[in-house]
Amino acid sequence: MSDSTADLVPHPSEFIREELEARGWTQRDLAFILGCNSTSLNLLLLGKKGISTDMAKALGEAFDVSAEFFSNLQRAYDLANASDPNPAIAKRARIQSQYPIREMIKRGWLHDAEASFLEEQLAKHFCVSKVSDVPYLDHAAKKTDYDEAPPAEQLAWLFRVKQIAKTLKVSKYSEENLRAALTKLKQLLIDPEEIRHAPRLLAECGVRLIFVEALPSSKIDGVTFWLDSNSPVIGMSLRLDRIDNFWFVLPHEIEHVLNKHGQQKEIIDVDMKCGTEEFVPTEENIANKAAAEFCLPQKDMDSFVARKDPFFSDRDLRGFAQIMKVHPGIVAGQLQHKTGDYRRFKAYQVKVRPFALSGAIFDGWGQVFPITL
Repeated sequence: MSDSTADLVPHPSEFIREELEARGWTQRDLAFILGCNSTSLNLLLLGKKGISTDMAKALGEAFDVSAEFFSNLQRAYDLANASDPNPAIAKRARIQSQYPIREMIKRGWLHDAEASFLEEQLAKHFCVSKVSDVPYLDHAAKKTDYDEAPPAEQLAWLFRVKQIAKTLKVSKYSEENLRAALTKLKQLLIDPEEIRHAPRLLAECGVRLIFVEALPSSKIDGVTFWLDSNSPVIGMSLRLDRIDNFWFVLPHEIEHVLNKHGQQKEIIDVDMKCGTEEFVPTEENIANKAAAEFCLPQKDMDSFVARKDPFFSDRDLRGFAQIMKVHPGIVAGQLQHKTGDYRRFKAYQVKVRPFALSGAIFDGWGQVFPITL
């Protein structure tokens, strides 16, 4: 409560006493008019009792004014005499409006605490000395979808990947070995369970592969960045738990690494589809084309579409997948993208998250990767 504010707002009883004097009424007269107990009215006139809604209506009738007049007098007095709120409320409101605090606490990235300590934790999460220095995430691969993914959620996710990456030890990075690993990875396309080998194959090449569950409103699929000139990192959210999405996003990010994309600034990929896109940065088209070719040779895929369009049977899809030595779900994803019909062949897009996580470093899905801020 601010003393100066309280002094400026008198108790409503002052107005009642002034009206009694102006009308020549006594307290007993008013009690008679109101039909109430004189003792109860005395407590009101002494300022020891407030005006209830029923009393506001009664006083309005007695003095020929609106009931709202007395209700407003009481409301103004109560507000002026209320205790000042804890300053931490405004601070919590400010940081919650800017960052997904509650979700970060739920994930175990932050510890629930008073506002000042929360700000300290936020600053450490984003690797700055104070919250006001948190960088603004001003880029994403698909600009058309960027507005739909809150930048603060993208940023919080990105720095979680960075935190985990700094704790990991892998082999020395070798571009030659990474290119060779692509051949080994391609052999895993036929069986969803084989995905569990991907993190190990990349670690042997010096690439840190980390899975971090996406925050609720974010559509991030992956990120590529470098801890230093010899330490590439790939982060994936596994947001879309489908075999075709996994085997498009991972080679997409690998292509970024091979082209040394992300060394100056993180490359964040949002709401990716299994094909190439127009009106995206050159580096994204390079990675998109490489990823699509990794999944299926595009010459063969285009030939299959040209021969079968618009009638794609399950038998055709499975037969083509067998010839290409890939899981049918990968063909399904390519067909959906090329035809624009994402309702078809969903049954083939099997879930792969459990297999991916079984051999990986990950954070989320009920587990917290241990990090000391």
